[in-house]
Amino acid sequence: MGKLQQFHTAISCSFPSLLTGLLYVWPSYTLGLYTASDTVLLTAPMADLESSLLGSLPPLGAMFGTVIVGWVISRFGRQKGSTLLALPFVLSWVMIDLSSSSISILVARFIGGIGCGSVLVYSPIFISEVAEESIRGTLTSVPIAMYCLGVQLSYILGWVLTYRYILWVNLACSILAVALIMTVTESPVYLLRQNREEEARLAISHYRSESSTSKVVLEELSRLKQQITPAVELIEMDSDDNIQSEEAEKEKLNMENHTKAVKARMSSFKLLFTSPSSRRGFMIVSLALSLQVMIGMVAVQVYAKQIFSQAAPSLSSHLCSVVFALVIFFGSVVSLVAADRFGRKFLLISSSISVALCLVAMGVFLQTSIVSPWVTALLILVYCFFFMYGAGSVPYVLVAECFVPEVQSLASILLMEWVWLLNFFIIGVFPFMIKYFGIHGSFYVFAFFAILNSLVGLFLLPETKGLTNEQIQEALLRRKK
Repeated sequence: MGKLQQFHTAISCSFPSLLTGLLYVWPSYTLGLYTASDTVLLTAPMADLESSLLGSLPPLGAMFGTVIVGWVISRFGRQKGSTLLALPFVLSWVMIDLSSSSISILVARFIGGIGCGSVLVYSPIFISEVAEESIRGTLTSVPIAMYCLGVQLSYILGWVLTYRYILWVNLACSILAVALIMTVTESPVYLLRQNREEEARLAISHYRSESSTSKVVLEELSRLKQQITPAVELIEMDSDDNIQSEEAEKEKLNMENHTKAVKARMSSFKLLFTSPSSRRGFMIVSLALSLQVMIGMVAVQVYAKQIFSQAAPSLSSHLCSVVFALVIFFGSVVSLVAADRFGRKFLLISSSISVALCLVAMGVFLQTSIVSPWVTALLILVYCFFFMYGAGSVPYVLVAECFVPEVQSLASILLMEWVWLLNFFIIGVFPFMIKYFGIHGSFYVFAFFAILNSLVGLFLLPETKGLTNEQIQEALLRRKK
């Protein structure tokens, strides 16, 4: 029963990932309605710049959402903070539904992006703080699976519903997300950091389905207190070291709240980059995330439409898109099931090697034209599956696992900001790669990064399956030695 409560929280706080998938795919079947010369949806058709911004503004909003999420979930808590950060989705779809102005719709897309960026930070944090070690890998894979489900659902909506009904379904899903998050119980880690020990004990009791006085609950409470206390003591020591005189002490007392916030942030930065285990974890996770982007999944998706149109010109583009999204979703589900069965290392290494082989084969087939186009199209689907079950999902599991609570929020924010910037870079540079290397040469470059990713998994990544946070920190140090 306790695991059921943990699954409920994982799905509820990850539901905005589904909204992200809905929001990102929506322009693919809506843009034509906005740019048509006889459009009745807008007062005037969208210009080229406006049509470009329709798809590119959400990532900019996501960067802003990533910046503010740490403050929001620290100030209001995981549960209330997540609720607030899901509201931009509701506001975005309401604005689009009520507006006939291009500017208003673009502003709405930016606002929706705020929710997209924040969910990638707070959902892994929330889940890792309530999940048992035996199912933590599965639960931290839920956000990626929900995103893929959102992509799948969006393609289906674009296929079977009209413009207005699509907006209403998106709005209904956004309201449902807010309602679901309101039903979850606050993280015991956050409650302990707020010195609300009794509420933390009740939260642990809820997530373990045990009596609040049971041995299981009391042991978990003691473990979390020991996990949090050293970081708190470090902040206090750093604060004392910075006091140069009695006047500074008086000033600190007069500005208590502001000073505590500043000192906490300073200590988080110091702990992240001076603690050997945190620094090691940050290096490994940032490498995995960077190589995940450089494998070129986003760029291959851009080229996939052309390959599909060549391979199956008689098929509906909507049908091809649905099949494409279905394969991605299936790969994410396999990752969700396999993460706690086979371990993170196996998934990352086997996935990266399989992706490299697919990319090399795609490059050879496109360069030589020795096979029919449908073979290359089928290979793209295979590539997407292998990418999603390991290389595309494991790095986000590591974000939730490899950091102590004191630096978890900061590390997640820095890493997600880097991912957004790197995605922007790879999408921008891809046309130039095609120009100078050809599409087949671009696939060879992506295959090279896939091989590097497998080496990171083989030589740098410690196995974190079933380990507590303390054991993971020890494993990171042992791996370094």
